[in-house]
Amino acid sequence: MTARSVRTGGPAGPAEDADDLDVEEALALVREDNGTAHRGHRPPGPPPQGSGPAARPEANHRATPWPEARATAARAARAVTRGARRAPVSVRLDDALGLTLAAPLDALTDLPSFDTSAMDGWVVAGPGPWAVRDEGVLAGHAESAPLTDGEAARIATGARVPPDTTAVLRSEHGRTDEKGRLHATRDVVPGQDIRPRGQECRSGDQLLPPGTLVTPAVLGLAAAAGYDTLTAVPRPRVEVLVLGDELLTEGTPRDGLIRDALGPMLPPWLRALGAEVTAVRRLGDAAEALRKAITASQADVIVTTGGTAAGPVDHVHPVLDRIGAELLVDGVKVRPGHPMLLARTKENQHLVGLPGNPLAAVSGLLTLAEPLLRTLAARPAPEPYTLPLRDEAHGHPYDTRLVPVVLRGDSAVPLHYNGPAMLRGIAAADALAVVPPGGARPGQEAELLDLPWASAGIGVCFT
Repeated sequence: MTARSVRTGGPAGPAEDADDLDVEEALALVREDNGTAHRGHRPPGPPPQGSGPAARPEANHRATPWPEARATAARAARAVTRGARRAPVSVRLDDALGLTLAAPLDALTDLPSFDTSAMDGWVVAGPGPWAVRDEGVLAGHAESAPLTDGEAARIATGARVPPDTTAVLRSEHGRTDEKGRLHATRDVVPGQDIRPRGQECRSGDQLLPPGTLVTPAVLGLAAAAGYDTLTAVPRPRVEVLVLGDELLTEGTPRDGLIRDALGPMLPPWLRALGAEVTAVRRLGDAAEALRKAITASQADVIVTTGGTAAGPVDHVHPVLDRIGAELLVDGVKVRPGHPMLLARTKENQHLVGLPGNPLAAVSGLLTLAEPLLRTLAARPAPEPYTLPLRDEAHGHPYDTRLVPVVLRGDSAVPLHYNGPAMLRGIAAADALAVVPPGGARPGQEAELLDLPWASAGIGVCFT
């Protein structure tokens, strides 16, 4: 894996100076362009103008440029009307990993809440040598009696320092004589190795602002500060609809049927993107079943697989037209995955239509689902970064191409088996390289999209 020193910026941090937050405000706290300005591409333009129902123009239909499609998905999430469904939730610490704080994390107590020893050794009072008490001071016990000048006591790291203590003498810096008296082997400075009450924070101090991503370290800080629950932006709820009569759920391909690769792959991938997957339903190629599933869904986002092209059993466009959905993105200038789409099906609901070919579906996930879900969850956008390609990456004449790569040192190596129906390349990949129209030569810098489990961030959490 490559060192991340080649990133074009530091980690995206939370916004400052926020006292309170609802979900809509949390969305505004993440980076405004939400990571949609990409090296080698022009900045995204304004979103496509809505044209009412999802009728797909047969003439003059033009796919959306790839960076603009990602920007449109993020804007669609920011435009979701604030309502009870997206209100902040109170979540136990065990369930909060990967969420975004919707309220400041304020200290509930001083930290530390009492003077504590930073080392194993002795607490001493006044100048030495010192007479050592028979009873030591242990962590988790009630406050000991005050020390008097010339007195010492054994103490453990984290234990409460007795009143009138001058300093903590480390174990390796003291010795006892034949009479049991303690002597220091180096000078004793008043206050040394004592963590005073309130050293880290005082009660009421803001520890973290709203908009902060809940990492394992955030959970530790919250627990240390006395929290049992956190106020967070809820995970967007996603329902997956797997389409196709040709799909098997077990066994090897046979009789013109193939295994469903997307049913097992999409739910954990969506969870890694911050979603709560509420259901995975297999509908086959049935337009009426698809219509009923979409109109009955209470999810924030519906993800469909297949049926987005113009074939005889591609029902997604006709069904969206029938229910009066608004197409926001209808095809993207990217390979694989050109026939992906994004639609607003209800005021607070969107549908991401993924192509049926597995690698094309992955392209749709990273192009439309990732910015949509990230923005709904108020997660900070990852900083874009580039690496030189070790080998040539063939491109499309007019469209962006996403190519699986592995990271080796300070370069990215394009992988074979990168056709739309292939998963062998992406299964071995660390990232996808964004290859501009026309391709990229060896040594040329390419923007990389990390895969959730290959990056060093919170995305490794699949639950």
